[in-house]
Amino acid sequence: MRAIIADDEPLLRHHLGKALTDLWPELSIVASVSNGREALEQIQAQQPDVIFLDIRMPEMDGVALARRIYEDHSDTHIVFTTAYDQHALDAFETNAVDYLLKPITSRRLQETIERLKSRVTTKETQDPDVMTDVLKALMPVNKPEPLRWVRAAKGDDIHLVAVGDVLYFKAEDKYVSVFTKKGESVQEYVIRTPLRELLSQLDEQQFWQIHRSVVVNIALVEKVKKDFRGKLHIEIAGKSLPVSRAAQPLFKAM
Repeated sequence: MRAIIADDEPLLRHHLGKALTDLWPELSIVASVSNGREALEQIQAQQPDVIFLDIRMPEMDGVALARRIYEDHSDTHIVFTTAYDQHALDAFETNAVDYLLKPITSRRLQETIERLKSRVTTKETQDPDVMTDVLKALMPVNKPEPLRWVRAAKGDDIHLVAVGDVLYFKAEDKYVSVFTKKGESVQEYVIRTPLRELLSQLDEQQFWQIHRSVVVNIALVEKVKKDFRGKLHIEIAGKSLPVSRAAQPLFKAM
């Protein structure tokens, strides 16, 4: 078995190569490269059985390189190495592609080695259609930058309100109220953007929807309390806001 390691992190290449030598002494590492174009050149020259491939690399990323491999070198098995979290990689569990989640553990690497040995023995090939689905799952979602300012009305005036200063948004009949704190007083502004559309533009780590009509800036919440009926309420700038049953797990997990 011949292998190539492709990763732009020198230390990871070193440690992965050493771990593979220890766990799989029969494997010959024929090249260790730092970017996708070097990897493609070595694949064409060495015709490896397997490539340990980082997803994010300069010049040609792992996703683009994987497509080239499956077009030209379908016998080469790919093992992705990636820092993506487990949820983004669930697709691998039932597909004919393996992955190693950084930091790579010896136990997980041993599982990968056994899987690769099995595939070589059975001469199992990878389905290009399955590969396409998996690669799509790996592609990062290019979300726009979170909203930083909103243009909000107060009387006849239009104000630029910093989103970080917003206590909470509350949907009314035909508009959304924006509440901020200035000194000891709470200011209320109005915007016309529907709450659902607004929510998609906010930083999901900072703004939580606690009720169908309310989205709060979690960083400014003073405390969460439970009433005698077991229902949760948050306190923010002296205001008590109920938490819907559907949103209560957000706080119970804290």
